[in-house]
Amino acid sequence: MNKKLITFLSLIGLLALCLPVSAHHGAAAYDDSKEVVLKNATVTKYTWANPHTIIEADVKDDKGNVVHWVGELGSPSAIGNQGWTKASMASGDVITMYLHQSKTGKPVGRISHVVLPDGTQLRDSAGTSRVEGGNNGSHGGDSQKY
Repeated sequence: MNKKLITFLSLIGLLALCLPVSAHHGAAAYDDSKEVVLKNATVTKYTWANPHTIIEADVKDDKGNVVHWVGELGSPSAIGNQGWTKASMASGDVITMYLHQSKTGKPVGRISHVVLPDGTQLRDSAGTSRVEGGNNGSHGGDSQKY
């Protein structure tokens, strides 16, 4: 019986060591000190899927070049609580995206909120949104606009 107890406790210890490996990634890859504002972003793809909902959009930079951005949101079940649906947007929609860009400088980021063509604002489930309410688009921190 002692051998079974030792085996059981060893298995529990091994599982406890593996727990951090299965943890979800954090937001450390994103620069949350400033918010990038992507105005007149044309949605090229909206992926409603686990583990993250993804919005891909083309935006012209200050030189007129088209830059393809990819932004992630929470899972459909999490952002669904914020008013998002599978039909919230479609390819061709022109939106404004507020996101925290990757620290690598690539056109990738965690979306804090989106303003749809009709003025509706939808925020992410991660609590990074600085939307104060209403449709005024207010947000805090530094921002970079495209």
